[in-house]
Amino acid sequence: MTLDEALALDAADPLAHCRERFVLPDGVIYFDGNSLGALPRATAAAVADTVERQWGDDLIASWNRHDWIGAPQRLGDRIAPLIGAAPGGVLVADSTSITLFTLLAAALAARPGRSTILSDTGNFPSDLYIAQGLAAMTPATLRTVDPEAVEAAIDSDTAVVMLTHVDYRSGRRHDMQSLTAAAHEAGALMLWDLSHSAGAIAVDLNAAGADLAVGCGYKYLNGGPGAPAFLFVAEALQDQLASPLSGWLGHADPFAFESDYRPAPGIARFQAGTPSILAMAALEAGMATFDGVSMADLETKSRRLSE
Repeated sequence: MTLDEALALDAADPLAHCRERFVLPDGVIYFDGNSLGALPRATAAAVADTVERQWGDDLIASWNRHDWIGAPQRLGDRIAPLIGAAPGGVLVADSTSITLFTLLAAALAARPGRSTILSDTGNFPSDLYIAQGLAAMTPATLRTVDPEAVEAAIDSDTAVVMLTHVDYRSGRRHDMQSLTAAAHEAGALMLWDLSHSAGAIAVDLNAAGADLAVGCGYKYLNGGPGAPAFLFVAEALQDQLASPLSGWLGHADPFAFESDYRPAPGIARFQAGTPSILAMAALEAGMATFDGVSMADLETKSRRLSE
């Protein structure tokens, strides 16, 4: 490729304007978005406004005045189009490890008589650690097989298949549609970790019939270090599954301060503790970097650069 050819590609790039949405040091070409997304230009002002005006001036009234209380579902609805989910299908809360534990435990409880969590040997290590910890607390067993052997390993004892969609080392992708269909055919639930997919490639959870998914906010979603994670629950399952973390904000009427827990309807039942509002302000600014961006264009550019 010649310099002129590269310049011609730049001139025709439908994403060229997005470069101005980020702050990067001069002379730096950044390839580590897989671990920490670059700083969006709007983030510092958004966090400062949340601290100085909302918290500083409006104090506790900000839970309603600035919709702090609605942030987990509002941000979930902003993530939803990037992963092929409908409004009301995604919730921003906690860390990826906690959301993964929550959904794995809910899936096991929803499949009584089955005790296997099936994954692959190439899965992201922390996902395996969470499954190992859950298995140590329950009658469940974590079984791992080679990535190519997952579909054949799904059997009548499989309660949930847990896979990371994109391999963090090689970029290899699992076939979301075919593996989800195989899990359903065997009566199992399908849980996808989208931490290395969301914001990087086109994903369509609903088209694939996926049951559950988790993902992080600090990589391609540009939410900042330690940004909150997200979870997805298919609409048909939302009122069937029980969260093992029956926290205050997952209650049907949290401000009634009842002694006994009643789960909220829909995705809200998967909330537990109070959301981190300052972190969510940064994540919301990160999500704005995708405004007007086609994931198909983004994925096409990624392929052209890597090829």
